[in-house]
Amino acid sequence: MRLVAVDGPSGSGKSTYAARLAEELGATVVPTDHFATWTDPVSWWPRLLADVLEPLWHGREARYQRMDWTDGWPKLGDRVTVPVPDVLIIEGVSAARRSIAARLDEAIWVELPDPEERLRRAVERDGEQNRRHLERWQAFERGWFAVDDTRSRADRIVTVT
Repeated sequence: MRLVAVDGPSGSGKSTYAARLAEELGATVVPTDHFATWTDPVSWWPRLLADVLEPLWHGREARYQRMDWTDGWPKLGDRVTVPVPDVLIIEGVSAARRSIAARLDEAIWVELPDPEERLRRAVERDGEQNRRHLERWQAFERGWFAVDDTRSRADRIVTVT
């Protein structure tokens, strides 16, 4: 199985890019939004590793319970089954984190340089009621990316306009 990560700041176009890439490659996408919450932006990783990546690496289908963001506040939702794909794309903030770098076949960084435009797009996507959550999230991810140094390890950088 080939493993690709599509990472970058919220509101930069990662989901759109990953969807196009998945169509082009015939890949399966697992979004980090299926695991993260407003209060747990990145420490959920062991669950993705145990429930998704480990089974797939061993040739078994993966099963996990995704977060449901329908009401703007995530809660556990539907169970998801992921058959073993030829290509798996992990998409979302922290998908290309340092701890998985050695296992990635490709790390793609998607960026939109204007932080105000990223926030505008994120609010448009998630609703005005989530603006304060998104502002905190974007402040957190700036720190995360600085410490993890994610962008500098990317195999490909995609700049969205």
